[in-house]
Amino acid sequence: MSIKQTIRRYVLENFLFTDDESALKDDDSFLAGGIIDSTGVLEIMLFVEETFDIKVEDEEMLPENLDSIANLVAFVQRKQAVAA
Repeated sequence: MSIKQTIRRYVLENFLFTDDESALKDDDSFLAGGIIDSTGVLEIMLFVEETFDIKVEDEEMLPENLDSIANLVAFVQRKQAVAA
């Protein structure tokens, strides 16, 4: 499963309680859309760290990195490229 599919499935199942792929676009803002709150951000951060074996630093906890599927995918890819 790709990074995007893994993240999408997690968000759909754990925050939207659905498996309907059309319920969330890749660039939908989690915060602005009311999909997650500040606790949800921490849950997503932990999920990303455990699933993709990366460390999210405090200064990386920004909407540019964590506020949509597209942002998360790009963030994980950057972190994995640096670690490689």
